[in-house]
Amino acid sequence: MSAAAGRDRPSGTTARTVAQAKVNLFLRVLAREADGYHQIETLFCRLELGDDVAVRVGSGGRSLDCAGVALPPEGLGPVERNLAWRAATLYADTTGWPNDWSIQITKRIPVGGGLGGGSADAGAVLRCLNRLAPSPLSDRELVALAAPLGADVPFLATGDSLALGWGRGERLLALPPLPGRAVTLVCFPFGVPTPDAYRWLDAREALAPRQAARLDIGALTTWVGIARLAHNDFEAVVAPRYPEVERALDELRASAARDPDTDTITLLAGSGATVFAVSSAPVEAMTMAHGTSVRLVHTRTASRVVAVNVSD
Repeated sequence: MSAAAGRDRPSGTTARTVAQAKVNLFLRVLAREADGYHQIETLFCRLELGDDVAVRVGSGGRSLDCAGVALPPEGLGPVERNLAWRAATLYADTTGWPNDWSIQITKRIPVGGGLGGGSADAGAVLRCLNRLAPSPLSDRELVALAAPLGADVPFLATGDSLALGWGRGERLLALPPLPGRAVTLVCFPFGVPTPDAYRWLDAREALAPRQAARLDIGALTTWVGIARLAHNDFEAVVAPRYPEVERALDELRASAARDPDTDTITLLAGSGATVFAVSSAPVEAMTMAHGTSVRLVHTRTASRVVAVNVSD
């Protein structure tokens, strides 16, 4: 029996939560390993922006339905490749439960921009299934189960709003949540293919292997301390290839420089293409070139993770 199995279990058949997006307040990509994967060193931070996720068991089949303002016109592709579907399948294959489920997702997180939308949905599905399960996994077991789904999924399967991550995202150290801050997202109508971003980084760093940094955990307890460490290795290879991204970074940083708030954090989100600023107040709107589909989204960092609610 897992550590969580002795808790009182809900009698309902449907679990709902919000799959909150994430940003990386710093992101270092370490050397490529023999199997082709990279280890990372990062500070994960959840946002209030999220997708609505509902999981129902005992539905008499297996289904996934997605809708919402952030759903691209072409949809999300084959269901077998969807991370939420893969999460449910992995949970069922690993635990032997459930036999059937239906998943409903209302998309609000921009797709493919480095905000972890698909990973957040997968983490939410795992949390929902674990809340409904007759013999739930422990928190540690759930994180281990999430690891094969991608580097963001383990964190997004936890109940933590801020955490250090290492390895392939499965090694996590939860940190105390910080006071909420305004977040401005500059969202483009395209994403940066993550395999390409890693390949560009490998080519750039071939002669200088990257090593893990020595972190002062105390510096991660304040926004001022985090701002001093804020960095994303992908920026050096993504921004020069995407002038719109480079311009967004420059404009947001110029806007921050005019503000007395000296601990504003402006970075590329994941491997891109979304650019974000975390500050004490929303940064002023940017003047983007005419004819673009750039969209500004305003949200906040999350000081808590939305709980899973169960009903019939």
